[in-house]
Amino acid sequence: MDKFFTQTTCDRCGGTLAKGRTMSMYSTECICMVCAEAERKRKDYARAREAERAAVAAGDRNFNGVGF
Repeated sequence: MDKFFTQTTCDRCGGTLAKGRTMSMYSTECICMVCAEAERKRKDYARAREAERAAVAAGDRNFNGVGF
């Protein structure tokens, strides 16, 4: 099974993933919902989200994100 589904702590803050997890829009980190909310508040979040959407639409299912 993929590490994303089995890990118990957030790659970014080290907090628990018990209340949910998601992949960062900026990297391949598995992050907690608190870190995900912080990402959504960044000014460049829409750009990161659109880059991920475009990559998937182009067939790239392993997009590494736009970086910080």
